[in-house]
Amino acid sequence: MKHTGRILMLLALLAFSAPVLLSGQTAQQPAGSPESQQGAGDPIRQLNLTPEQREQIRSIRENNKAERATINDHLRDANRLLEESLNSENPDEAVVEQRLRDVAAAQSAAMRMRILTEIRIRRVLTPEQRNVLRSLQEQAREARRERLLVSPDERQRRREERRGLQNQRNGLGPLFPRRQNQRRPRL
Repeated sequence: MKHTGRILMLLALLAFSAPVLLSGQTAQQPAGSPESQQGAGDPIRQLNLTPEQREQIRSIRENNKAERATINDHLRDANRLLEESLNSENPDEAVVEQRLRDVAAAQSAAMRMRILTEIRIRRVLTPEQRNVLRSLQEQAREARRERLLVSPDERQRRREERRGLQNQRNGLGPLFPRRQNQRRPRL
């Protein structure tokens, strides 16, 4: 189970970083420039991919695009059918079991596709880049563990700090809530 979570985190990192990888930016900045210092926190820039590697990764993702979309559609449909079965007036256990098997098979296919894509992408990377990727994944795991250990109030405070919104409301409710005892009588 732990292994699956690590794999999913790796895939999430690649999935979120793929648009940056594929953005087509090939200009290399000198190490001392402000742009490179600004990108020091950017995992994709830390991998230091060559234009050829970017193109190979783009090609890998494009080649799998149709199959990935089909698998994701199947997974979405299987989940919807399971929900419908569970929400029926009198759910049939046999039908629910079959729907569960369908969802499990669709999830397995989706994970298989993600893992195979991951393997193909890793083949494009140099050993040094794979080491950087592993260290970035470890940093992401540590950050996730830290987030899980922090109280919800502390998480909210940090979120507001990052956004520069100290002492401001989230906009979902009134800034000054009505008080129960100060209502005006209706005429």
